[in-house]
Order: sequence, then structure tokens, then C-alpha cells
Amino acid sequence: MALHGSSLRSLPRRKQLNMALLAIFSGHFFVTPAMAEHIDVPEIEISSERYAPLPTLSNTTFDTSILQRLKVNTNDTASMLGNQPGISLYGAGGVSSLPAIHGLADDRVRQKVDGMDLISSCANHMNPPLSYIDPANVSQLKVFAGVTPVSMGGDSIAGTIQVESVAPEFAQPGHDSLVKARVGGFYRSNNDAVGGSISATLANENLSVRYTGTTVDANNYHAAKKFKPSGLAAWGRGWLDGDEVGSSAYEAHNHQLAIAARHDNHLLDVKLGWQHIPYQGFPNQRMDMTENDSKQFNLRYTGVFDWGQLQAAAYHERTRHSMQFGDDKLYWYGMKHNVAGMPMDTKGRNTGASLKADVLLNTRDLLRVGAEYQRYRLDDWWDPVANAAPMMGPDVFWNINNGKRDRYAAFAEWEALWNPEWTTQLGLRHETVKADAGRVQGYSNNPMAMGMDYGDPANPASIPGAFNAADRSKTDHNWDATAALRFTPDAMQTYEAGYAMKTRSPNLYERYAWSNNNSMVMNMNNWYGDGNGYVGNLNLDPEKAHTLSLAADWHDASKREWQVRVAPYYTYVQDYIDAVPCSSVHQGCPAGMAARQDGFVNLSLDNQSARLYGVDISGQMLLAENTGFGSFSASGVINYVRGKNRDTHDDLYNIMPLNATLALQHRYGQWSNMLQAKLVTSKDHVQAVRKELRTAGYGIVNFYTSYSWQHAQLDLGIENLFDKSYDNPLGGAYIGQGNTMGSGATAPQYGTQVPGMGRSFNVGLTVDF
Repeated sequence: MALHGSSLRSLPRRKQLNMALLAIFSGHFFVTPAMAEHIDVPEIEISSERYAPLPTLSNTTFDTSILQRLKVNTNDTASMLGNQPGISLYGAGGVSSLPAIHGLADDRVRQKVDGMDLISSCANHMNPPLSYIDPANVSQLKVFAGVTPVSMGGDSIAGTIQVESVAPEFAQPGHDSLVKARVGGFYRSNNDAVGGSISATLANENLSVRYTGTTVDANNYHAAKKFKPSGLAAWGRGWLDGDEVGSSAYEAHNHQLAIAARHDNHLLDVKLGWQHIPYQGFPNQRMDMTENDSKQFNLRYTGVFDWGQLQAAAYHERTRHSMQFGDDKLYWYGMKHNVAGMPMDTKGRNTGASLKADVLLNTRDLLRVGAEYQRYRLDDWWDPVANAAPMMGPDVFWNINNGKRDRYAAFAEWEALWNPEWTTQLGLRHETVKADAGRVQGYSNNPMAMGMDYGDPANPASIPGAFNAADRSKTDHNWDATAALRFTPDAMQTYEAGYAMKTRSPNLYERYAWSNNNSMVMNMNNWYGDGNGYVGNLNLDPEKAHTLSLAADWHDASKREWQVRVAPYYTYVQDYIDAVPCSSVHQGCPAGMAARQDGFVNLSLDNQSARLYGVDISGQMLLAENTGFGSFSASGVINYVRGKNRDTHDDLYNIMPLNATLALQHRYGQWSNMLQAKLVTSKDHVQAVRKELRTAGYGIVNFYTSYSWQHAQLDLGIENLFDKSYDNPLGGAYIGQGNTMGSGATAPQYGTQVPGMGRSFNVGLTVDF
């Protein structure tokens, strides 16, 4: 959002000065560099990039040209981050990858969509926060890695990802109205993905209305070569070729209506969102998503005053989520094939509010203060299955009943611009996190039905009764603190150093998933994609991470000709929540005849300690320009992270091996091209307790080209140009077909990694009106 330069020049001189200082400190709220040129503020250098909030060298912001290319080639917003410093992605469904920052993933990363703290309401985390916005509606992506300011962090230990949809647009002063529209479509050959988007804006100088709608429908994708035998996916199901990745098809629809009003230096923005996903397969989960409906209401206010700026927000989001065995997984069970699957349902309600003020104390000091509140409720139940009693009936199985997780936060952050060379930032944040859950029960109260978590839920001797008798109410008092320093000796180099203490409380599934003596039930509580079974732990403590980071940026004075960034980091995590053998936490874990026969294991969670360290290296160079053939440039990113459990000396799970992304870019007028290589070493450091699979190193090549006209753009791409076969290091265990409910000899067997996608020809066309 930006206010017009004419509005700025009409302000009193003191307010002009304050808004210029806000641009210096915050960089992206009100004053763009072009507007700053028109503000007459003597003796102050208006450079929003140089004085953006600390730290900056370990952060990533995408430019519009990169976003446009990414939008054509994916419908998974998280995957747009995949080639950036410090970022890796856990494989999941077609629109639901889980981002990791420096080896810490999922809920350890704070993920905000239009300022909303969304939560995955699913025992498999099939609906993570970034899945609620389609790439076509993304206008801004920001990653704050490692030492994240307390004003942008909270309830996370890895960093923060901020995604913003298209900002409101208004008619220029003196113009009656603004009317514009954009229509786009795409096709991707590997999985026959077809989709499109439409947006329309109608606005005058003070009121703006915008609608955005997106849709996509995709089949299973194919690996470059066979990785399993061809055959029926399951009894009564269709045929799967050996190179076809079962349960990877998906369909998704997203709609958003945005209404904004502005007056002088005040902006009020209301967004109404609706998502409908009829199905989304998951090749590394026992179940598939068979419905995900979400409704969102989001209200935000921003205003500029003599003393600084004020931001306020409130939102409410409701999710209704269902899981069942999809088209590639066995649906009819029992000797007579008359047991119809296993319905699993969740309902999440998420309400939040925030208030933040940027107070300009003087020309040197900026004070940020704020408060946040979040109220989250979750119900997770599994209806009885016909013809399955007493094993899966006659009662409703309550996985989580009336789960509660409420956060109350306050923070203060002081940023000081001592001189053009030195900037410092200190921040302190406190959060109170309250969690609780109601009484649970199994499919049956019959104590004679063995092995399925039966028994009287009122009897403490039974498994549900023991959980019900326990103290389930938890209150955590969490502290975050940051200290950062930036030194800019001249126009060609910048250095930063920082320390952060960050705290995250366990999520509801980590604490309250209770069934510990049934492999089938434990299989269904898995948000890691490793094929194993899990049960929570009521006694988990919050994770506390201590991070030290350094960063150096060397560049030419204009940052056009060359730039190199190096950012090493070290993180120690106290009370790290990691997997442990089920029997080390719970009595009665499956054993003997009830033990697994599929090679996977049953696990629980416990607090241990861990360390992670690594380095992010990125750079770019202008190779040639004005050659008669356009300009040529090169860029590259190298990521390395290593993670170790200090208590068990085991490796941490799903740590991306050393990898590099190298690109050669060419631009000639309206025509642009990119040849990109992704190189990944073998994954040899794997976690033994989860039986994590090793993967071989590989390299793939992608090619992208686009041509722009005044009102249209054509994008073409070939991903995995040479059809290279490889296993996705973070793809998880392949269990995308067959008898996925079971854990016996007929269930999917341990030992196959989810493969990467083979060659795909992609095309997209966008037209503006």
C-alpha cells in the first residue's frame, strides 16, 4: 500500500518529516523511492533499502518478474520459495508443501497470509497456512530467516514467512475511476494440470473493489522412470504405471473479494476469502484430502499520524476438513469387501487481532510496540464405519475433542540509526500460550474389544480413561529476545550480526493425540510424511532456540553489476521436540502379534536438545549488456545446513543436503530467458529413529522463456529438461497406493522414497484489460 506523493506534499512539514523517517525505518509501508524524491526533507538520506528493519541480509523479497514466472509453473505457494537462501520444502500434496527455514519446518516457521496467522487443522497437516492462497493472487513474498525481529516473530523458532495478496489500487487524483482486469491460463504436461485465474478491479480515488478467482485441476504426476511395479493401485481401484506417483492428483478453487477505502493518510482494507478443495492426494500419507472448505474474514487498518504510524487488524477463519482413502488407496476393507474406508473429519476456528505502533521518538530512534491475540479451536473426530464394529464402531472416535490453543502476546522493539554507518535493534517479546483439550473416547467402550483403544473413557485404567483423568490444561510463558547490528562502511559493503532467543509451544497434535496401542490409529496422526505412526505427549515443554547469525554483503555501488552475500548461522534448541520410540513415553504400545510388519515404526515425542548450523551463499553478476543481443547475467544460491540431536547423537529429520541453484539469464527487449540448474548432493545424514531413507545426489536443468506485449505475456517452460530420475530428499516415504490403513504384510512396505517429477512442458498466457 502506498499513499500518493501529492497527499504527502500537502501535509504539514512535521508530518512530512515523520513519514520520511517511517520510510527510512520500515521501508515498505508508505513511501516508495519514487515518492521519496518529492519529499523535501533536508539532511536526511531517503533510502528505504539501506535502513530497512534489521536484520536484512538474511531476508528475501521477491521481485515481480520472478513471481510471474513462478506463478505459471506451480499452484503451490510454498514451492515459490524453493530456490531461495536457507529455504527447503517438505513434500506433501500438490498445493500443500511445508516450508523449512535452516532445517526447521512447519509450525516452527511463523507463516502469515495477509497478516493472518493461519493454522493447519489436520492430523497430517494437509492444509498448511500457505495453501490458503494461490500463487496467482500473491503480490509479495518475504522471508525473515534466523534472527527475526520480535515485531515479526512469535510462537516460532525458525523465522517468518509473510505472504501478501494484491494490494488495493485507487484511481489517480483527478481521474473519475480505475477499471482493469487480468485473465490468465496455464497447462503443464506432466500431470495434465489445467487452470486459470481472473481478477477485476473497480476503483475511484477513495474506494477500491477487487475480485480474484483461481482454479486448477491436475492428475497424478509421473517420475522420469519406473520406481515401482505397474499394476492395480488397490483392490477395486484403477491401474497405475510404474512411473506414476499414486495419490498426487489435486483440484483447488480460491476466491477473494477485497474492498478498501482511504481518506488522507488512513487506509481500511477488508478481504473476504473462500477456498474449496474437492480432493488433494498425498503420496506420503495414509489418507487423502477429500474436502477442504475455508472461509476467511480479514480487516486491516493503517494510518499515519504526527507521531508515527498505527496498524490494527482482526480476522476470523473457519476450516472444515475431511480425509478418506482416495482413488489410489484401498477403500473397501474386510473379508467381504464391505467395510467402506475410514472417514476422518476436522473443524478449526481461528480468530485473531493485533495492534502495532511505530513511534518516531526523534530522528535517530524508532520504537515499535504491539500486542497480539489468537484464539484457536479444533475438533478432530472419526465417524464409525458400517460393518466394522467393534473394531471401528459403533461410537465416534474422538482424536481431539474441543482442542484449545490461545495466545496473548506483547512486544517492544527499539531501532536506532546512530549514523549512516551504524544501525542497531533490540527487541523483547512475551507470549502466554494456553492449551487444553476435552475428554476423548475410542470407537467402542467394550473392554473386550482388544487393541483398538477401547474401554470405558471414565475408567482411568483404560487408555482413553487415563488421558481423560490426566491434567490436560497447559499454560506456557514464553520469551523472545533479539539484538542486531548493521555496519555499512561504504556503498559497496554491508555487515550484520545478530542474536535471537525464540520460543514455540507445542501444537495441539503434539500434545493431545492420545491413542498409543493401535498402529492404525497412530498411522493417521502423522504430520511428517515418513510413514510411521505417532502419539502425542501431554508433558511436552516449549522449544527454546538460541540463534547466532552473521551476514556480509559485497556489491558494486549500484548493486546492478555484481553482488555476493554470505550468511553463516548457528542454532541451539533447548527442549527440541523430536521423535522417540513409543514405548519410551507410553505404556501399551503395539507389540507381539500387534506389532508392525510393514517395516515402519510407532513413535512418540519428547523434549531433547539439538543444534543446527550452516551457511547461505547467494550472488549475481551482470555479464554483458548493450551487446546487440540484449543483456546477460548470472545468479546462484548455495545452501548448507547440518542438524544433530545432542541427546541421542542421531541426525535430525528431513535436513536438506548441500544444494545449489545456478541460473543464466538473458533479456532482449520484451523477451527474457533463463537456463537454470539445480544440483543436490546425496542425503547421507538421516535420522535412525524414524528409519529415514537415504537419497542419491542429482542434478536437473530447467528452461524458461517469456515474451511481453503491452497487454499480454506468454510464458513457456521445460522443467527437468533432460528427464532426470531422482528421489526427492524431503519427499517422504511413498505410501501413495494400496492398503494404507494397515501395518501388516499387505500394507505399503517401508523402503521407497517419493520420487521427483519427470519432464514437464509448461505454458501460460496472461492478458490485461
